[in-house]
Amino acid sequence: MTAESQPVNAPGSSVTFINIFEISAGHLDAFIAQWEQRAALMSTKSGFLDSRLHRARSSETRFQLVNVSHWESREAWEAATTDPEFRKRTQAAQDDPQTQITSSRGLYDVAVEFSGAAGEPR
Repeated sequence: MTAESQPVNAPGSSVTFINIFEISAGHLDAFIAQWEQRAALMSTKSGFLDSRLHRARSSETRFQLVNVSHWESREAWEAATTDPEFRKRTQAAQDDPQTQITSSRGLYDVAVEFSGAAGEPR
């Protein structure tokens, strides 16, 4: 198998947004329903490519949810996150004493990539 090292993405190139959530298993379903509403809103924004929310298979896993989204550019992601309705919904989720979530988010560029069953670099 071979991997292809990628240079740091230039301004204006696509980015990956990753947000991990530490949340009790008992609050997952309610949080997922709220997340789906926020994601539906974001999917209408210019530059949105895709998003997937991953759920841990074990309730013992520290980070029960992992969101991975792709955007055409950092600028598109930044513009989308300034939407007042998105900010309102996000703040409400963070302030909800019932869910008690901790999240850690960031934008990432590809450092190394593998593709296909044969491990051919892209």
